[in-house]
Amino acid sequence: MRLINVHTLEIQSFSGTNIPQYAILSHTWGTKEATFQKWTNKWSRLTHKHTSGYHKVLATCKQARHDGLKYAWVDTGCIDKSSSAELSEAINSMYTWYKKATICYVYLSDLAASDTFDSLREGRWFTRGWTLQELIAPDNVQLYTKD
Repeated sequence: MRLINVHTLEIQSFSGTNIPQYAILSHTWGTKEATFQKWTNKWSRLTHKHTSGYHKVLATCKQARHDGLKYAWVDTGCIDKSSSAELSEAINSMYTWYKKATICYVYLSDLAASDTFDSLREGRWFTRGWTLQELIAPDNVQLYTKD
């Protein structure tokens, strides 16, 4: 399992029982995501740091630091999707990773804090099937809107 060090923003690998506490992000993908390839290339990180995908990762790391954690997991940056074997393993491990997370941040990219409670059911995150496991697996879930 790869995790982002929330202080250095470097990706580190962990395995077995050596996995530290971490925050995990649940979100819907946009068009400018911070992929593993982009995140591990420092030049790419610098040139794309103003995109929405990078903002999500940085906001996740900032909140994790605030919550006293050293690591965060974001699928777009921690999974090498160019490897079909790694992608398959990640899909099969997803529930466990969410279950073992100290906290899950749900990013509702299309909702504002001023939206009504009824707006939740119309949000993209609530219409995706895979988000159900991301909602029920973690013990601690916090919702964050676009603002």
